Amino acid sequence: MTTLFISDLHLSPSTPATTDCFVRFMRQEAVHAEALYVLGDLFEFWIGDDDRSEFAEQIRTEFKTLTDSGVACFFTQGNRDFLVGKRFSRQTGVTLLGDETVIDLYGRKALVLHGDTLCTQDVKYLEYRKKVHQPWLQWLFNRIPMRYKKKIVSKIQSDIKTDKKTKSLDIMDVTQSEVEIVMQVYNVDLMIHGHTHRPNVHTFKTDQTVCTRIVLGDWYTQGSVLIFDKNDFELQQRPFSG
Repeated sequence: MTTLFISDLHLSPSTPATTDCFVRFMRQEAVHAEALYVLGDLFEFWIGDDDRSEFAEQIRTEFKTLTDSGVACFFTQGNRDFLVGKRFSRQTGVTLLGDETVIDLYGRKALVLHGDTLCTQDVKYLEYRKKVHQPWLQWLFNRIPMRYKKKIVSKIQSDIKTDKKTKSLDIMDVTQSEVEIVMQVYNVDLMIHGHTHRPNVHTFKTDQTVCTRIVLGDWYTQGSVLIFDKNDFELQQRPFSG
């Protein structure tokens, strides 16, 4: 059996090729796995669990079909889908995880997270993150009529694009010292995350312990999947074309 990890799909009605690749992955590959972990930014922006659009229903249906088949599915919120909540979980059978979660991968402890909290040099983003994760603000946003939500989200997306143009790539990458601190706090030698869109396997040593940090890839031009079994792991790509 295998455990699969994906992140940073940024699914949207405006990117049908990505959605088609995701659907094939769910129906042809994930259905045969033991578990699937989605480590944030599944959506370009999740406007709320009350989204009843055809696109939102399509994605919910794919997850419900997968969990109904017996595959355990876990979801960590990212910076684009921090509004995925309990209603989504009930409707899909997906288990919501916290920002940082230690899991058992065939006898090996691993820390899974989206990865944005590791980017400590991106001070402006971390301030934004702290603000939008306030429970009272999310409670208020979830009660705003959908038409107003869409306007707010459109403004946020525009601001994000503008902000990215002025940031260096180093600022948007993880801080190695923070990685090491977090791994030591959870007493793990394996970390899996997304967010940076820089798929790679990093190996480093801390206090004589050899640690591994696996970074998942985005789905902008192709799919990216981490396959993990009891013997090994591999980062693989999935073409958009069927």
